[in-house]
Amino acid sequence: MPSNDFLSNGFEIIPKLFSSQQCEQLAAQISPLLQDAAGTRALLTLNWCGALVQCLREHAALSDILPADFVAVQCTYFEKSQTRNWLVSVHQDLSIPVANFVEHPELQGWSEKEGQLFVQAPRALLEKMLAIRVHLDPCLAQDGALRVIPKSHLLGRLSADEAIAMRKNSQEILCAVEQGGALVMRPLLLHASSKSSGQGLRRVLHFLFAPREPAYGLRWQHAV
Repeated sequence: MPSNDFLSNGFEIIPKLFSSQQCEQLAAQISPLLQDAAGTRALLTLNWCGALVQCLREHAALSDILPADFVAVQCTYFEKSQTRNWLVSVHQDLSIPVANFVEHPELQGWSEKEGQLFVQAPRALLEKMLAIRVHLDPCLAQDGALRVIPKSHLLGRLSADEAIAMRKNSQEILCAVEQGGALVMRPLLLHASSKSSGQGLRRVLHFLFAPREPAYGLRWQHAV
């Protein structure tokens, strides 16, 4: 069972899932794929990425958080630096990658990104899902680390105005993570990040895990 803190707050920092050497080996796999982009959503079909999913699934530090029957449905890479720098306003992660279009009253916000089909998922599905953000570099305040609002994942899907109001009236927590560590969080947890003000890189692999059957007539585009 997940810890009471994770169930209540919606996030947890797991230190040292991977060594510095492993992080650099992963980064070397990714760099040739970017072509001046700051990230990509299209990694899950690559062999090394599938092997990494299996490592996460089998890692003792995640055994109480990641259900054994969940599958990885997306891996997104972000690279923030002085030359590739941006801020992210407070939001929830609502879009999921799927294989098919379905007419359903609870499915909305259809879009296409990097040739993949996405839809904003219903609350019931998002509440089950889990994101694991593997940090390939130290990610401190000056590197644009995520800031989260604890317990906000318990409020369901929020409008943009509700999210902004929640942020004004809540205490944010800065999620500093060392190299090789991970931030585990619920997609509905409100989060934001500032621009990097430091000299280093902030390279992150963001894995999205979900039940094998998403329901609503949907199928996952990829499931590992």
